[in-house]
Amino acid sequence: MTDIDSIRGKYIVDIAAANDEATLEEVRLAALGKKGEISLIMRALGAMDPQERQTEGARLNLLKDEIDAALRARKAGLADAALDARLKDEWLDVTLPARPLRRGSIHPVSQVMEELTAIFADMGFSVAEGPQVETDWYNFDALNIPPEHPARQEHDTFFMNRAEGDDRPPHVLRTHTSPVQIRAMVDQGAPIRVIAPGRVYRMDMDQTHTPMFHQVEGLAIGRDISMANLKWVLEEFCRAFFEVEEVELRFRASHFPFTEPSAEVDIRYSNVGGQLKIGQGDKWMEILGSGMVHPKVLAAAGVDPTEFQGFAFGMGIDRLAMLKYGIPDLRAFFESDLRWLRHYGFAPLDIPDLAGGLSL
Repeated sequence: MTDIDSIRGKYIVDIAAANDEATLEEVRLAALGKKGEISLIMRALGAMDPQERQTEGARLNLLKDEIDAALRARKAGLADAALDARLKDEWLDVTLPARPLRRGSIHPVSQVMEELTAIFADMGFSVAEGPQVETDWYNFDALNIPPEHPARQEHDTFFMNRAEGDDRPPHVLRTHTSPVQIRAMVDQGAPIRVIAPGRVYRMDMDQTHTPMFHQVEGLAIGRDISMANLKWVLEEFCRAFFEVEEVELRFRASHFPFTEPSAEVDIRYSNVGGQLKIGQGDKWMEILGSGMVHPKVLAAAGVDPTEFQGFAFGMGIDRLAMLKYGIPDLRAFFESDLRWLRHYGFAPLDIPDLAGGLSL
């Protein structure tokens, strides 16, 4: 007869004395492992007669269940004790305010686009959009740009690849947003008054040029539109955008294939002690190109040049942002430096409008 009570007592004491899971595992193996004491006793049941095997087997199974239950209870107790100790060391004050979430900022280019849209919308212009990958016709031909023009060479324009044997003119990354004006006239006809802000691409890179930059172009077509209307629109825009009472613009004769007559526009400014002031001073700075839309451009867009005429202009959004907000290097716009973005960026709720001021 096996002394079940003494075996039970020994292991119950060992289980209670185990102070960690490793010690508890040693006790389990000593009792219930393949070579454990209780396991070896149960193997000996095969040598007993049937009556004794039935009696001893029941007692040993009961002992095994009791030891197993004690092991599980002790393991749970050790886990609870470890959790209590951890909670004492790693406490958390739930009454503390939550950590503030860092908000992102609006990129200066996006902010200036919103400012432009608000100003021109107040003058009756709507926003037109178009694809950044353009056909040769929309980007050049419809704008009266001849085949020999430098803009149609690979040193100035990004051309898309054509499959071997495909003789069609290649698509290009648009070099200006003027194709949007053509698309707008084709879709809406005349009269029309739109601006076309967006990304454009040219093969250039220095402190004031990047291969990808942003432009906004304006178009107004009607029956009685003249250069005088163009001058008024640009002066009103500069007053509102730079937030000055008076501006003085200078129109210089120039040449663009898509306008006739054409003019580059300078604005008067001063630079004293590194501080740029728009609208006053004795210096001039070029800010945009403009002119009356060429009759061939109107005809290409399906507008009768004998009945309608109008003006167009284009300016760099990035350069406008540099002028207004004192940003010295154009390349910084596209370097994704978070420190720069936090310094020059705008709060998400600073939505520009004419009533509340444009540079909130």
